[in-house]
Amino acid sequence: MARRVHQPLENEEFDFILGMARGPVLAYFTGTWPKALEGCRAMDLLVAEAAEEYGPRLTAVRTDMTRCPEPTRRYGVTGAPTVVIVKDGAATASRSGVLTRAELREFLDAHL
Repeated sequence: MARRVHQPLENEEFDFILGMARGPVLAYFTGTWPKALEGCRAMDLLVAEAAEEYGPRLTAVRTDMTRCPEPTRRYGVTGAPTVVIVKDGAATASRSGVLTRAELREFLDAHL
């Protein structure tokens, strides 16, 4: 995972990162159960690339749904992988499932 992608280990750390973010946050929710692993691994590289490409325009946060259940509930995430754009603490857009590089860019460009 790229250095630009934060990986909180608990709810409080997730909230701290959101509180420190200047601008929108790309919250990328992942799962560790077997059915979710393959799709989440495929998205890891794309999210890391997006974090590098979009640089200061967004803060990327890779969130394990098991370790951070409160943000998972708060943003209505029910499956992994899911990406959520968070602005001022509120979810403004989300997409579930594995995205292609082009789909992720289109999603980000439409909501940043």
